[in-house]
Amino acid sequence: MDLTSEPCSLKDDSMNLKVTGHSGTQIDEVDNLKAELEKWKERLEKAEKQKDELLLLKLSADEKRHQAQDELRKLMDLEEEQYKESIIKKENQERNLTVVKQQNIELQREIQKLKDDLTAKSSKLSQDLRIKREIPKKKMKFTGMENAESDDTFLNTCCLFHIAAKIPFRLQQRQALLTFEEEDVAQKLIRRGKHTVSLDNEKIDLKAMPVTLETGVKFELHVTISGEKINVSEVPDVPIPDEWIRDKLELNFYKSKQGGGEVKDVRYDRRSRAAIITFLKPGVADNCLRCTKHPFRINEKRFMLSVSPSIEKHLEKFQIFSGISKRTILLSGIQEVEEDEESMQDMIEIHFQKPSNDGGEIENIKYVATGTKLAYFEEDTENVA
Repeated sequence: MDLTSEPCSLKDDSMNLKVTGHSGTQIDEVDNLKAELEKWKERLEKAEKQKDELLLLKLSADEKRHQAQDELRKLMDLEEEQYKESIIKKENQERNLTVVKQQNIELQREIQKLKDDLTAKSSKLSQDLRIKREIPKKKMKFTGMENAESDDTFLNTCCLFHIAAKIPFRLQQRQALLTFEEEDVAQKLIRRGKHTVSLDNEKIDLKAMPVTLETGVKFELHVTISGEKINVSEVPDVPIPDEWIRDKLELNFYKSKQGGGEVKDVRYDRRSRAAIITFLKPGVADNCLRCTKHPFRINEKRFMLSVSPSIEKHLEKFQIFSGISKRTILLSGIQEVEEDEESMQDMIEIHFQKPSNDGGEIENIKYVATGTKLAYFEEDTENVA
């Protein structure tokens, strides 16, 4: 039965009323259904719209996903290509590095061979082609005699130095030191004491005093340079017994191409990394000392040893003395003037050079205008009787 069709007409009034009432209810239901249908239609339209939007979003997402996959694939391909290139480069670098290392080893061998040849030739030339030149002659005198302990004593070079320490003297501000050629002049000025010196248009009184010095020392330094021993330093500290190192040092300095020869004794000290080598024949030590660096191979490694003369030193005749300077006077009481230090010194020198002022020839003069300076005195050997 179609609910929207018109109701059938009935003759019975009461019956008609009933039908009419029932139709009204049906109409309300139909309206409700229509309203509900409209709601569902709206919902359906919204759902369809959302579905379309979701489809569009899905399509856009799929497109982006495909693009991302393409980019990722390209990046992976690029990374793989770069990885392969890096492996190839690394292999090439390792191959080139191996070649360079081999070349370096060969070059080092050639350099070492050339150095050894040069050392041998230099040693030979220094012995065969010694340049003879004239040396100044010096008068000598016989001083003493001692017993020769052995023939090796003649191989040594002995030196004697007479040393006298300089004595410092503190020269204060506006003081002067004058050293005269004659001792009598200085002593006369000290006895006189007070001196009037003209400085331009001004006169000042100075006081001449003796110079009081501290004690000094003098001694003889005896130096003996061995003709059969050499000092060896910078010996490598390697984990092998000391006996082995001594043997290797002996073998190293036994080689004639390095200027060496038969070794008599080797003394090695691990703590100082030094050794003393004594040769059996004369002249070998001098040959070794012509070159200050000697190659030394141990444990397949190459080191350089430093070689120096073996020197023994000792002091004799050590004396302490009291210094007296009889040719020098100390001037004090110099007032501050406008002249500079050099001009003031010249004026003092001119005054004390004049015989009319009891002066004489000045050997040395020093004036201090400002501050404090140190003057040094040494033994006056020229005026010793």
